[in-house]
Amino acid sequence: MVDENQTEIHVGLEGVYIAESQISKVDGQAGKLYYRGYTIESLAQNSNFEEVSYLLLYGRLPKKQELQAFVNELRSYRNVPEELQNLIKGLLGKAHPTDIMRTAMSALAAFDGELDDSSPEANLRRSIRIIARTACIAATIGRFSHGKPYVKPDNNLDHASNFLYMLNGKRADPDIEKLMNLMFMLHAEHSSNASTFTTMVAASTLADIYSAVTAGVSALKGPLHGGADEAALKMLRAIGSPQNTEAYINDALENKQKIMGFGHRVYKTYDPRARILKAYLEKQVRANAPEDVKNLAQIALEAEKIMVERLGETKGIWPNVDFFAAPLYAWAEIPEDLFTPIFAASRSLGWCAHVLEYWQNNKLFRPLEKYTGKLDLPYIPIDKR
Repeated sequence: MVDENQTEIHVGLEGVYIAESQISKVDGQAGKLYYRGYTIESLAQNSNFEEVSYLLLYGRLPKKQELQAFVNELRSYRNVPEELQNLIKGLLGKAHPTDIMRTAMSALAAFDGELDDSSPEANLRRSIRIIARTACIAATIGRFSHGKPYVKPDNNLDHASNFLYMLNGKRADPDIEKLMNLMFMLHAEHSSNASTFTTMVAASTLADIYSAVTAGVSALKGPLHGGADEAALKMLRAIGSPQNTEAYINDALENKQKIMGFGHRVYKTYDPRARILKAYLEKQVRANAPEDVKNLAQIALEAEKIMVERLGETKGIWPNVDFFAAPLYAWAEIPEDLFTPIFAASRSLGWCAHVLEYWQNNKLFRPLEKYTGKLDLPYIPIDKR
């Protein structure tokens, strides 16, 4: 029995462990991120999104034949049903692309012919469908937003390249395809963040996995989570030029405004994903991007330098993955309102992996709250109030 008088409130569940997991580890003090024991740096250097998907779902790196079979299964689920295409079209101009993604994710359950089968095998198949289709749904939303027709998936392309093909109707530059593969990997998983926890809470009720992932998309939408890279790009564009960066930051800090893309709930040092993207930004964008994107990149690098010098060591405020993702997405010519749906497409992998793991020993989430209101108030009839 809990004694409410001695209860410690962990605001935002900070410092509270909700489950045991073998999926990923975030070491905020050392600035390290591991997927199933592998550092994010080694995976970013050597792997790809399909192999990372297998790793997170199955718990190990695949053999060559296993990976090919998995890739073939992913590709078989890519096509967006016509009814879902019509649903997306009907919501365009009335809702943010992330809201459309959330609605489309919920509707995916209608196309599952084995929804009554709740076996682990069936839920694994659903997870693979979700991972395959969320990227295609995001591309379709972006495609329709510009009044262009649906592009059928190309099953000769890998996951990231096919996303860009369905979005643009043509193959992207190889450097952009490489970038998107990297983005999908870096955003795939990050322990019990807000959207993953939300997904797990929904799944703990034994709601189907589509409902759980829909809850994850809802949590991801906020600017403190998945919407941060969209906000970061708007900030970079508001700064305008590298010469304006210091004045903009000075003014924002003096007025206690948040510098978007900086600070993290867990990392108290440099986000390792941000380090990877910064290196990519410095090497690839400076060499290959058009002038307007090079300008955004220079603003980002100048802002990072100023913020690290002022608040890095002293306040523990460092750039996170969203900050450098913003100008890189701009280089890939991806509309900023599509950033969060792409994040959802990437993170659907982590959401599904956590649901499958949690269901192995499921327990309904039911935290307590400490009531601080009044008690035993007398009811006053409405005509005497």
